Amino acid sequence: MKTIELLERALPEGRVRRDDETRRAHAHDYWAFEAIHDVAGNPTEAPPAVVFPESTSEVQTILEIADAERTAIVPYGLGSGVCGGVRPGGEALVVDLSRMAALIELNAEACTARVQAGLNGAECERLLGERGFTLGHFPQSIAVSTVGGWVATRASGQLSTRYGNIEDLVLALEVVLPGGRVVRTFPAPRASTGPDLREILLGSEGTLGIVTEIDLKLSPKPAVEIGFAARLRSWEDGLEITRQLLQAGWRPAVLRLYDGIEAQRNFNDWFPEREPLLLVATEGSEAMRGALELELAAARDACTSRGGEDLGAAPLRHWLGNRNHVPSWEDLLGNGLVVDTIEVSATWDRIGPLYGKVAQAIAAVPGVLVASGHTSHGYTTGVNIYFTFVGSAKEEQEQERIYSGAWAAAMEATIACGGSIAHHHGIGRVRRDYLPRELGDTGVEVLRSVKKALDPNGIMNPGVQI
Repeated sequence: MKTIELLERALPEGRVRRDDETRRAHAHDYWAFEAIHDVAGNPTEAPPAVVFPESTSEVQTILEIADAERTAIVPYGLGSGVCGGVRPGGEALVVDLSRMAALIELNAEACTARVQAGLNGAECERLLGERGFTLGHFPQSIAVSTVGGWVATRASGQLSTRYGNIEDLVLALEVVLPGGRVVRTFPAPRASTGPDLREILLGSEGTLGIVTEIDLKLSPKPAVEIGFAARLRSWEDGLEITRQLLQAGWRPAVLRLYDGIEAQRNFNDWFPEREPLLLVATEGSEAMRGALELELAAARDACTSRGGEDLGAAPLRHWLGNRNHVPSWEDLLGNGLVVDTIEVSATWDRIGPLYGKVAQAIAAVPGVLVASGHTSHGYTTGVNIYFTFVGSAKEEQEQERIYSGAWAAAMEATIACGGSIAHHHGIGRVRRDYLPRELGDTGVEVLRSVKKALDPNGIMNPGVQI
């Protein structure tokens, strides 16, 4: 490929890799659909080369050459996406940002930091913690994802109720557009300077350009961390408790509701029977201790007033210690289990029916053994639900049928109930066909117009989103 040769001449030695091991490692992200084929011995075609830039100027060079040669480019962080946002095939080149992983600047007075997009999430939090700060963004994938990946997918962390989602934590962005142009948004606390360019780029999944630097809003590292768990009488009680607490103005860092199936699966020491569980945790400075204790008391009162049982902090500690430990797709598929999670959201008036109808629709797919759900990100207007399904099949074709059937059932039922098809994992390929159902034809046309303006030759991550 001519583009590879041009890049090898234009970039320092070692930036372009063509070896089989590197190419295969970048053939796709952590999409379960791809794992089905990998385990069956039918892996996705690897890209012809992977490029490892070490500066914004090198990213400019890559996109200038690729645009001129009409060569497709797929940005890559650490490959932890779960919706098929990375699938270069045999034609597109992958641009791996992992060598751009520095904490560039930390401004203690302004509570901000500037980082490169390839910085590992856990490493970012470690570096901030050493200086007395936290980003407050803790996705389950924190150890295997990058800050740039969070921006690209419009991610949420497990403590989002207190700290906000990634869009609330991004102050400014530097993004390289096709052709090598650079756009940098201004790092102001707020501005009224026309449409917010950050919002155009957030969640764009590499379809408009490559994020290279991010200015982040920080919080002081918490000195007080307290919480409890409650066994509830019903899932409906848990939703109502969550709604009332949030609409009263409380913002606990964790307000996480499990249905009976998931409570028993994840907390079997406390739940021999299928009963809902609510986890509540709050955190902040020592000066806020009184307010934090009041917040926790309000949550405890809301639970006990509906007949809930206070289980103390032990289940919460169990979750904190194990929250990011999950079996690999390979282990699950090797045991004949087809498993995935699907996160959606809805307003409070719609979330109750949505939970029942989506779970029922998934469970009705032949081969699905169980469908369950939990909430993890709450707002005054509504909440998300994370659905998990488990199916049983040994053969590749049957595993693919169960997987695709469960996703289709979830998407159709969510749309029918007036929910949003994606809360924080993005669109990728798995949700792409359902996006027009949520945005409408005009909305999709607006996105396509933006794409055409910023990427007129269509080189950025083709096949994703629209």
